[in-house]
Amino acid sequence: MADFDYEELLKATDNFNPTMIIGKGSHGMVYKGVVFKENRLVAIKKPSQGLQSLHDNSKLENEIRVLSSLCESPHLVKLLGTSYDHENSLKNKHKLIVMELMPNGSLHDWLHAAKTPPTWPKRVEIAMQIARAVQFLHEGKPLVIHRDIKSSNILFDSQWNAKLADFGLAVKGVDPLSQPAGTIGYIDPCYTTPCKLSTKNDMFSFGVVLLEIMSGRKAIDVCKTPASIVEWAIPLIEEKLLEEICDTTIMALPEQMFSSITNLLHYAARCVSQNEDDRPSAREVVVGMEKCFVERVRFSIWRSVLKCMVRLRKKRKLSQTRIQCIAQEEGQVDSDTRVSRGKLSITIKDVLADVTFE
Repeated sequence: MADFDYEELLKATDNFNPTMIIGKGSHGMVYKGVVFKENRLVAIKKPSQGLQSLHDNSKLENEIRVLSSLCESPHLVKLLGTSYDHENSLKNKHKLIVMELMPNGSLHDWLHAAKTPPTWPKRVEIAMQIARAVQFLHEGKPLVIHRDIKSSNILFDSQWNAKLADFGLAVKGVDPLSQPAGTIGYIDPCYTTPCKLSTKNDMFSFGVVLLEIMSGRKAIDVCKTPASIVEWAIPLIEEKLLEEICDTTIMALPEQMFSSITNLLHYAARCVSQNEDDRPSAREVVVGMEKCFVERVRFSIWRSVLKCMVRLRKKRKLSQTRIQCIAQEEGQVDSDTRVSRGKLSITIKDVLADVTFE
């Protein structure tokens, strides 16, 4: 983690010009900037000014403390360094943090505001990436509970890889003194007192995100009845009306994706269960999703192989018919003669040479 000069960050953001703001979080503002020394695009988090500044600064301090204690992960937004706000007095100095820039926005924006929402394969990929992020936190040393997993805290890098961000509310270990915190619609209703803090709280929030990814519906939407995505989706899952949950703003669910989406919806239902013991661990979700992915690929391959076998049979049969017609015209065979007696020989080599994987 590097120490950035404050003057360098001023220059990078054109004196924190409002036109450079790319987001606002619980900590304050997020600015886009170019660190000229490294010629690198970064995101700079700066605390709010005024009455909320002390509270926001504590969240930034917590984010620095948590992220700096973790090994680097491809599934978490990377902390690059910190700086001090020299515009404040020495007594009230505020820390700024410099993060890797995530130029493609948040999952919340992609699901609810984009003209072209993510495809079904991309949704499954996003779910897997976030599950791995949660697994990394829960199995880390120290263990970290994020406490604010939600679609607006899932950001995309330049390659559209999803990463978990905003560790302002995160807790290292199971801290019995931390007061319940989170976002309405995502926060675990079982998390009512400090002693109820556990990794199961994150799994509830992750389950809400899964439902959001699969349905395209917001976690809380006051224009709908019921407003809660959990209250809406769980009865449909229990009645096995899974396709009614799937987002209708994109193409119909492809056949080869059905098992993956079904699997994810069942995990989502378990994650948001009122019984914490029924909730799966992040590892269980990752392993189950990986197994389902392997089965889907295998199904896709063999389906392609079978299609090619049918296609090759038709080609061979057509070729044999043409050969027989030519032979008959040249008087080389009788009209009753059968070329290869109607049997076709197709080898695996023939099939694989003509396979197109989907």
